[in-house]
Amino acid sequence: MNTTARYFVLVLGVILSIHFVLSFTHQEYGRATSLSSIASHFSGNGDLQVVPDPYEGYVRPTTTPNATHFISDKRANATFVILARNTDIDGTVRSIREMEDRFNKYYKYPYVLLNEVPFTEDFKRRVSVLTDAHIDFGTISHDDWFQPAWIDEQKAKEGREKLVADKVIYGGSVSYRNMCRFNSGFFFKQPLMEKYRWYWRIEPDVHFHCDLNFDPFLYMEENNKVYGFTITMYEFEKTIPTLWASVKEFIKLHPEFVSPDNAMAFMSENGGDSYNLCHFWSNFEIADMNFWRGPAYTAFFDFLDQKGGFYYERWGDAPVHSIAAALFNRKDQIHFFDVVGYEHNPYVHCPRDDQQWKAGRCTCDQKRSFDYDGYSCMSKWDRLIGR
Repeated sequence: MNTTARYFVLVLGVILSIHFVLSFTHQEYGRATSLSSIASHFSGNGDLQVVPDPYEGYVRPTTTPNATHFISDKRANATFVILARNTDIDGTVRSIREMEDRFNKYYKYPYVLLNEVPFTEDFKRRVSVLTDAHIDFGTISHDDWFQPAWIDEQKAKEGREKLVADKVIYGGSVSYRNMCRFNSGFFFKQPLMEKYRWYWRIEPDVHFHCDLNFDPFLYMEENNKVYGFTITMYEFEKTIPTLWASVKEFIKLHPEFVSPDNAMAFMSENGGDSYNLCHFWSNFEIADMNFWRGPAYTAFFDFLDQKGGFYYERWGDAPVHSIAAALFNRKDQIHFFDVVGYEHNPYVHCPRDDQQWKAGRCTCDQKRSFDYDGYSCMSKWDRLIGR
């Protein structure tokens, strides 16, 4: 190799080294010089089409050159929240371990665990060993958890017996009703939750099938989102026979809370006259507690609570949350997290996009994704947002 060629190789090596260092230490530089950014300059001429990544800009590479995981420069004011009993220890351990492996070991968002009775020392010991993130263990107050004294117990009992006779799951369970009411109106008011704005709800014994290489909390915050979901389905009609009538009554009393560009069309085929039973499955939620704590939802929950439907029927937090999120926000403030591989037996959501599925090293089978099940409402959501 002659002298000129050696100098050329040396200079080229220095330039590439500087570019490499800047890419990993300066987020904006890395984004501007990424392949997707460069390719975008050609897309207008039809020479090259690149599918945009909606989460680009909410991650940065680690300083390890060959790293496949990402961490964020910033953190949202956010927490995971888990409602569990001491007997749920094994399932809780599995859920937290998978969340740590797939996402939180890079972000270290805190956890809040809530129980109707104090957690045992063994429960706390087995959970605390799973993460370096901060964990709070809280006990729910009696008034926030148990059936209110003003509920007509005889009427509630008759309602339970009817659902048992109809073979409706949890039809006879008072504790399940306590949980639904608590998740509808009280979890975000707990003292341990008050300092946070955002939460990700995790259930015991769920599975996270894919690496999550971006921060969904920051994505929600910086894009003015309010509610995020992975699975949507129909509710059991027998559990909510009077819920929609109550919703319509509330809307008539408070039209000021209804967003002009809401998602009513997702839940009703006739402009709100009747409810098609579609809701977001709330055992997975990433959402803004400022909304639950705000005037619209506060008035809505208080109105529904006084109807007694949580106990006289079996109103779930999923339709209550879903109806409120869909009506009192713009439809573009509700976000479908296709990229999150999630399973709550017996249903699983697996990313549709092959690139996301591969990038997340997903263990789920895309063909088994509940999106394509006849009981899923995903097609209605896709139609609403024009997917």
